[in-house]
Amino acid sequence: MKTLAKNFMNGVLTVVPIVLAIYVFIKIFTFFDGLLGKYVKPYLHETYIPGIGILCTIALITVLGWLSTQYISGRLIKLIDRLLESIPLMKTVYSVLKDTIYSFIGEKRSFSKVVLIDLPHTEIKCIGFITSEEVESLFHPLKEYVAVYIPQTFQVAGITVLVPKAQIEVINVKPEEAMKFILSGGMTASKNKEKRVE
Repeated sequence: MKTLAKNFMNGVLTVVPIVLAIYVFIKIFTFFDGLLGKYVKPYLHETYIPGIGILCTIALITVLGWLSTQYISGRLIKLIDRLLESIPLMKTVYSVLKDTIYSFIGEKRSFSKVVLIDLPHTEIKCIGFITSEEVESLFHPLKEYVAVYIPQTFQVAGITVLVPKAQIEVINVKPEEAMKFILSGGMTASKNKEKRVE
C-alpha cells in the first residue's frame, strides 16, 4: 500500500506541473491568438493556422512602434496619449497601465534592484524590489525614502512600502530569481541546492 501511495505521489509531482504548464500556455496562446485572429479567420477559412493571430498582433505592434517614431504619426500618437491622460477616470487606468508596462520593459526599468528590508522590532528580513527612488516629488517629507514593492507568495499581488534609504540593502540577485523565490515561498532555493548537489 505504501508503494502504491508513493507511486501515486510521484505521479502527481511529475504530471500535475506538466499538465498545468501546458494548460496555462494554451490559454495564453489562445488569448493572444484570438486578439486579431478572430478578424483574420473569416478571410482565410480552412487555411487558417493557429498562431497567425499572434503573428498579426506582433506585426501590428511593430508597425505602430515604427509609426510612433515618425513625425506626423508620432505627433498623432502623442495627441491620443495627452487626450487619454486628460479624461478623468481613463486618466487613472491609462497612467497605471502605462507606468506598469514601462517599469518592466522601458528604458528606466523598475524591478531591476532587489533589496532586503528589516522588519521593525524583529530580526526578520523581507525581499522586495525598488520601484522608484524619487518619491519626494509626490511625498515632500520623504526625501530620503524609496518605494519598494514586496510581492506576496503564491499569488500575483503585493504591497508597496516607503522605506528610508538607510534601511535597505541592495543585494546582487537577478530580479527573476528573486521573484521566483518569493512566489514559490522560498522553495526554489532548496531546489537549486539539490541541483548543485547532484
